[in-house]
Amino acid sequence: MSEQRPSYRSRRYVARPKICQFCADKTIEINYKNVDVLQRFVTESGKIRPRRQTGTCALHQRQLAREIKRARHIALLPFTSEPWEEQIR
Repeated sequence: MSEQRPSYRSRRYVARPKICQFCADKTIEINYKNVDVLQRFVTESGKIRPRRQTGTCALHQRQLAREIKRARHIALLPFTSEPWEEQIR
C-alpha cells in the first residue's frame, strides 16, 4: 500500500547560460536616445531588470543602467508606472 510520489527532480528547471546581447551583436548601441532598446530592459513598473533576467554582462549592465537613468532624467522614459491609469482599466 505504499504510494509513489511523483519525481520532481525530473521536471526541475535547468538554467541555460544567457549570452550578453550587446557582446554578441556589436552593432547595438547603448544610448539614452535609443528608447526602444532601453524599454526592453525596464519592467512595466519602471524598474531596471537585473542581470540574471536579461543575461547582460556586468559591463553592459552598468552602461545600461546609466543610460536608462539619463533617459529618465530627460523624460524619455518614465520613472514609474502611473498607478491611477492601471486602476481605471
